[in-house]
Amino acid sequence: MRVGSFVLAAQFPGQGQGEALHRAVRSAEAAEEAGLDSVWLAEHHFVPYGTCPSAITLAALLLGRTRRIRVGTAVSVLPTTHPVTLGEQAALLHLTSGGRFSLGVGRGGPWVDLEVFGSGLEAYESGFPESLDLLVRWLREPSVAAAGDRYSFREVPVVPRPSESLSGEPGPEVVLACTSPQSVRLAAERGLPMLLGMHVGDEEKAEMVALWREHARAAGRTPEEIRAAPHVSAGVCQIADRRSDAAETLLKAMPGWLRQGLEAHVTVDGRHRAMRDPLAYTELLCGLHPVGTPRLCADRLAATSERTGISRFALLVEGSGDLAATEENVRRLGAEVLPHLG
Repeated sequence: MRVGSFVLAAQFPGQGQGEALHRAVRSAEAAEEAGLDSVWLAEHHFVPYGTCPSAITLAALLLGRTRRIRVGTAVSVLPTTHPVTLGEQAALLHLTSGGRFSLGVGRGGPWVDLEVFGSGLEAYESGFPESLDLLVRWLREPSVAAAGDRYSFREVPVVPRPSESLSGEPGPEVVLACTSPQSVRLAAERGLPMLLGMHVGDEEKAEMVALWREHARAAGRTPEEIRAAPHVSAGVCQIADRRSDAAETLLKAMPGWLRQGLEAHVTVDGRHRAMRDPLAYTELLCGLHPVGTPRLCADRLAATSERTGISRFALLVEGSGDLAATEENVRRLGAEVLPHLG
């Protein structure tokens, strides 16, 4: 089982953006110090829900500051960037980090980002498969041309080629955020592992893994590929000597952050988007994920792995909103939870 942290660089009420980003960087450094397997970095634009607008840029910083831990994006939003640009950046990080970089990509939402970056609503609604395929080709082939509805260009060489890595790894892994049967099928047909969100529980994640396997078999993927697919489960982790104390920490801090963060999202076309009740959502997360004593947290992770077949985790550890508390939470995750997992 491989356990990592999930870093949103969340801006809690009363905090500045620099404070949120400092906590994000420090928590990632603490994850390496604590022996965690990985750190996954979120990307958001124009909202305090997350103050990191470029997950791949922050990944570059953290790869330079660390020596062992894997650093991934969760996710780089593909409709707001050119797939070749993202592919070049991912190849560069793969080559210069010794193969420690993972590229998580997703479709994002119908947000005003699409207007600001000039990609338009079509990039979100129908253009994602074309962008994803171009990105994957860039990371796997020596030269690439495009003749699609959105991207069309003559054949050009891939520089730098991910396969030139001195680590021997053929290229950075690509993980696809999946929230619907359509995205599960998209991932399965391309043989890409899934990143499954923290808003769904074990039963729904198990169903998505089963659906992925079904589509992967139909696409001709080998039994070995299907069995070994390294899907990632996102969640929340808060550790305390009593479960009630861990839950109280999150219930005091997260609703305020969620309220101001979710309310700040603006749709590009004015469509109505219902917002989750922040307190109820926090209570849901406390019930779904490892929130409580170290033993309880270990048991919850083990149970999720057994029920879903997923053995990689990306856990939000900054739910307290406090730097010192976040560092202590990461330390306890490494020292008191990981030993129970083997």
